[in-house]
Amino acid sequence: MSSILYPRMAVIGCGLIGSSVIHAARASGVVGEVAVADASAAARERIVALGFADEVTADASDACRDADLVVFATPPLTIGVVAAEVAGALKPGATVTDVGSVKAAVADAFAKVLPATVFAIPGHPIAGTERSGPDAGFATLFEGRWTILTPRQSEDPAYAAATARLTAFWESLGAHVETMDERHHDLVLAMTSHLPHLIAYNIVGTAADLEEVTQAEVIKYSAGGFRDFTRIAASDPIMWRDVFLANKDAVLEILGRFTEDLQALSRAIRWGEGDKLQELFTRTREIRRGVIAAGQETPEPDFGRQRRTP
Repeated sequence: MSSILYPRMAVIGCGLIGSSVIHAARASGVVGEVAVADASAAARERIVALGFADEVTADASDACRDADLVVFATPPLTIGVVAAEVAGALKPGATVTDVGSVKAAVADAFAKVLPATVFAIPGHPIAGTERSGPDAGFATLFEGRWTILTPRQSEDPAYAAATARLTAFWESLGAHVETMDERHHDLVLAMTSHLPHLIAYNIVGTAADLEEVTQAEVIKYSAGGFRDFTRIAASDPIMWRDVFLANKDAVLEILGRFTEDLQALSRAIRWGEGDKLQELFTRTREIRRGVIAAGQETPEPDFGRQRRTP
């Protein structure tokens, strides 16, 4: 077991990622007391019933008092608002971070509303499933996955120490940690995560709107590719609404490039240019093999198999 890095951790918002952070931190022994704040009464009831927090409250400021680590696990557009509300309750020397997939907007919000007495270090664990809510979390979600931290430039040795401590925290949860400029992070994630989700939402929506094909046929004859898209499209709609709005510049840039490539692919199909199609498919297959070789396949367990196990 690891030694305690943060005697008190506060988690604001307790869905899949927030609850998984708690489970993983408990399992690795790197936190002491855990306080959770969630605006949903139903979520608070479940957290109490599941028993993985020492304190459960609707008031984020109450959860943050005396916390050594504060983790925001709410939709991106709410983080700045809630951070402003709890700013006065934060303990001097506390580390404040988040788990969202948009970093520039969060970094800007932290810089605007948080006191200079705390260490603001935005973060993003690249792991997840389509499940949500307090029941969705599990301790092994981050094992072997990347967590990106986006600390701002600082010559303060205390800030460097806080970053090293947060890095050790994520490593104790099983993650690989890398630091990155927040705007570069947003561009990378627009390509690797945000655009694929946008495509998935659009494809599933298109299938639902087809007049010539019934919804029953879409479900009954779903091939593997479409099933994968439906899994992605089942992700939390509020969170993803906020992601696209908060990271609109990077998403629109990548979407523009994707649209140009899609038009070129359409022309190749129209004009029977099989060599161009084969060249593209061969190149992209190598990328897929690289993803598998890097260990970035299947970040979630097979919940269906778990349910069938006696």
